[in-house]
Amino acid sequence: MSHRRLYPWVMVRLLPPMAPVVFARFDNLCDAKRYVQPLKRLIPDAKFLIFLDISLLV
Repeated sequence: MSHRRLYPWVMVRLLPPMAPVVFARFDNLCDAKRYVQPLKRLIPDAKFLIFLDISLLV
């Protein structure tokens, strides 16, 4: 079983004009949201995106 299949929730940091950077994967959405809270306090101007990578679930 692939490591990515276990962690379908992906967190990316948006760094325009560069490509988005995937820097964390989670097995559920709650963990991802808890992880991003302190990041937003530490880096208030940063933009983060959390999404479900459904291509890995099939």
